Amino acid sequence: MKKMIFFILLTSFFCFSRVYASVAEIVMDSDSGRVLYGKNINDKKLIASTTKILTALVVLNNSSIDEKVTIGDEVLKAYGSSIYIKPGETYSVEDLLYGLLLRSGNDASLSLAVHTAGSIEGFVVLMNETAQSIGMKNSSFNNPHGLDEETENKSTVYDMALLMKKAMENETFRVITSAKKYRFQANEKTYEWYNKNKLLSDYKYATGGKIGYTKRAKHTFVSSATKENKNLIAVSFIDDQQFITHKNLYEKYFAIYDRYLLIDKDNLQIPYKSGKHLYTDESFNMLLKKSEVDKIKREIILFKSPIKENGRLFVGNMYISLDKTVYKALKIYSDIPKKKESIIERIMRKLKW
Repeated sequence: MKKMIFFILLTSFFCFSRVYASVAEIVMDSDSGRVLYGKNINDKKLIASTTKILTALVVLNNSSIDEKVTIGDEVLKAYGSSIYIKPGETYSVEDLLYGLLLRSGNDASLSLAVHTAGSIEGFVVLMNETAQSIGMKNSSFNNPHGLDEETENKSTVYDMALLMKKAMENETFRVITSAKKYRFQANEKTYEWYNKNKLLSDYKYATGGKIGYTKRAKHTFVSSATKENKNLIAVSFIDDQQFITHKNLYEKYFAIYDRYLLIDKDNLQIPYKSGKHLYTDESFNMLLKKSEVDKIKREIILFKSPIKENGRLFVGNMYISLDKTVYKALKIYSDIPKKKESIIERIMRKLKW
């Protein structure tokens, strides 16, 4: 009997170990892209409906939200999670994006793909091009919805965090992904959809995200949260306690890190020849432990010969790094000096000749 109990416990332990080992998690600073915590962050896995974050971003990059979409026969191929749209009905791109992100409508993903690119195949090309431009090096996409019985979408928690970081830079995406519900009228009907992302209701600092599930991918979840001006992204794969996991991760890392303004675009003080004013287009914030602040390096490389760029001089770059990892590269500019007026030109200007 004792041997039997030992065997059962041993088997259970190894099963748990295999499942736990396959779990992938990450917490990323949304401002800098710095990984604050990670487990198996580069393991490539099926991602289910978290795919729809990329679908939404591609649509937003290539369509206007007030464009009208007439639903075609492509929705007849949809199954699983749906918003139950029908061929011949008309919706705005905005309506379908809410259906895509709040209700995870696979039918919405197909209609948006055809509207945006003319075909599912064309849209998939845009998906992969967009993913590569973001830096998602270990990702591949073959459909706009995340179902994996016929075609597959695979990524890593690191790549999906990069995707969420990029998506959250889009104001329309931020508004939609943070909505707890959406109510609108179309086709002589009134619709009211509630967000499947329970973290928005259970955790007051949550700002958005997308859940996913298939039998093969198991539970996938990408989310974002903001507390005391600190912006985090969390991603987890193969975790059926994803809402609890993300909340705990957020609370832990919000407590460990503080947000520091490392570059202030309105107060950039860099010595330069001839006393010219130098500036950059953006400020830069980063989450750091107090012990890390003095370790931040700011390296400035100025060109021998400035480059004319859009009516100003591109004079060099500034690099912000920590422990030899560069987290931000900023272009530094100077205004093109005005040509000095001659005495005759000055007299003519004053006389308005």
